[in-house]
Amino acid sequence: MSRNLLSCFFASTILAGPAFADTPQVAVDIAPVHSLVARVMDGVGAPALIMAPGASPHEYSLRPSEAAAMQDADVVFWIGPDLTPWLAESLDTLAGDAETVSLMEVDGTIELPIRENALFETHDHGGHGGDRHDYQAHDDDHDDHDHAEHKHDDDANHDHEDHADHDHDEHDHEDHEDHDAHEEDHAGHGHDHGHHDPHAWLSPDNAATWLNAIAAALSAADPDNAGAYFANAAAGREEIASLRTEIDGILEPARDGNFIVFHDAYQYFESAFDFPASGAISVSDASDPSPARVAEIQERVSDAGVTCVMSEPQFDPGIVAAVTDGAEVNTGVMDPMGSDLETGAGLYPKLLRNLATALAECL
Repeated sequence: MSRNLLSCFFASTILAGPAFADTPQVAVDIAPVHSLVARVMDGVGAPALIMAPGASPHEYSLRPSEAAAMQDADVVFWIGPDLTPWLAESLDTLAGDAETVSLMEVDGTIELPIRENALFETHDHGGHGGDRHDYQAHDDDHDDHDHAEHKHDDDANHDHEDHADHDHDEHDHEDHEDHDAHEEDHAGHGHDHGHHDPHAWLSPDNAATWLNAIAAALSAADPDNAGAYFANAAAGREEIASLRTEIDGILEPARDGNFIVFHDAYQYFESAFDFPASGAISVSDASDPSPARVAEIQERVSDAGVTCVMSEPQFDPGIVAAVTDGAEVNTGVMDPMGSDLETGAGLYPKLLRNLATALAECL
């Protein structure tokens, strides 16, 4: 190789270096959100995952590599303190200079209140395929959580009008025993969550909204790649729209089924696909259900035609066995985190598809 060619080669290598180095370092809290960020960053860079797949988000000890990823981050995406309260302090100490994006605070995000009762009551609207149910739970008072006026980013190309209103009627406890069970569950819950259910990534509408917010935050940090980020976000939204249609088809044969979930993590999925659960064994994956709560679920299983009880891979199967003892019901496994899936852009659609398939097969 001639001296001139060598000079050109090294010059081009040096010039290429800063462009790669300027790609923002990105850290993400949980695998489903990491998947959305990876989709937006496709072809530009790869985000780091803060929490190991399968770990409980409520309490977590960072590994050295995960703490380093936060220290190096230019941008951090997370659900927010309602899901990972411990992460708020870590962000201050480890990623104080990073741009942090709490996805629960993104304009247009659908938020649903926490349901603390064991049993859920729903109004049948006579339709499906994305029509929203009005969820009722004893002792709920959420008049101040009306989301009829969601704001959208200018870049959003999808419509949430059909999903804007969340009417949560007030219900008193039916008796003192129910109130005691509620208090016991709430105490065991440890106030890990705030007023809203933080499992909002299980709404495909939220995922579509967040893709744009992710693209906007990355573009602010890396304007040279803004076109790629927004193009990837647009493609991701189209994929989510197709996924909704696919999941409706998976669930259609099972729509008359009645099921119980292990812990109340799925109401965003239930609401998006008009596929309501009948109750949840535990209000949270951070605590065991009280005996009174288990008794309520057992009664619902025996008296309300429940045909399926779903467990989760990380938790004691003995609790599900106790609930289903003596009942002729099917059991299945649902995982809201996608713990057994390969991380990356493909995880999110596989996660939602797996939830639908598990329900359809159990029912």
